[in-house]
Amino acid sequence: MDAKIASLYRHPVKGFTPERLASAVLEAGACFPCDRLYAVEDGPSGFDPAAPQHISKMKFTVLAKIPAVARVRTAYDETSGALSAKAEGYPDFAGDLRVAEGRAAFEAWLAAFLGEEANGPLRVIEGPGAHRFMDSKSGFVSVVNLASVRDLGQRLGRELDPLRFRANLYVEGWPAWVENDWTGRALAIGGATAEVLKPIVRCAATHVDPDTGARDADLVKALFDNYGHMFCGIYLAVTKGGAVREGDGVAAL
Repeated sequence: MDAKIASLYRHPVKGFTPERLASAVLEAGACFPCDRLYAVEDGPSGFDPAAPQHISKMKFTVLAKIPAVARVRTAYDETSGALSAKAEGYPDFAGDLRVAEGRAAFEAWLAAFLGEEANGPLRVIEGPGAHRFMDSKSGFVSVVNLASVRDLGQRLGRELDPLRFRANLYVEGWPAWVENDWTGRALAIGGATAEVLKPIVRCAATHVDPDTGARDADLVKALFDNYGHMFCGIYLAVTKGGAVREGDGVAAL
């Protein structure tokens, strides 16, 4: 079964713009590089940086909660810590998320943009050490099978942007939905190996068009109605680190 990495993405700020990469280096036991480094609390989340624990996505400014977040276009420079943000009708933002002044400035800019759609107060928080603001407690790298997305789109009679599923790796070459039966299986991905932990149960974030920020499709219901499950994609645990690039092979072992 020949398959390859079609694209790689990171999401430096949870809920905000996916950033495409040509390559990345995966580390055993670690999250995808520069992924979900930051999150923006929508009201106090209870997160304690001294004892970081998994927090529900609904505590943050994410698409499942506030679709308008998709209308903000962000880009992050991991070397400088600088985040830039743009939204139609608003002045461009640029600030360093590593320092309190930069975080406060982004909080104010985002609060003005979201208005009453946010509960507030908004607060940018950074994952201490290796902690990242993942949706899963253990699935640190996410993979979506592009054939599965196309199959769902065909059932609905429309093309679906795979970025609705906010994965790290998008794979081309697998039959649709084959990945749902791979829990516990080992994968070779470029120069790395990983174990499939479980399928990804989808939420209302997938209902949001990543370009317009509009909720225009109930994909959770569509998955259940058409397949009897709410899965799209799989979570992986990296077992051996290595470089992964667009075009690299992906093989189930």
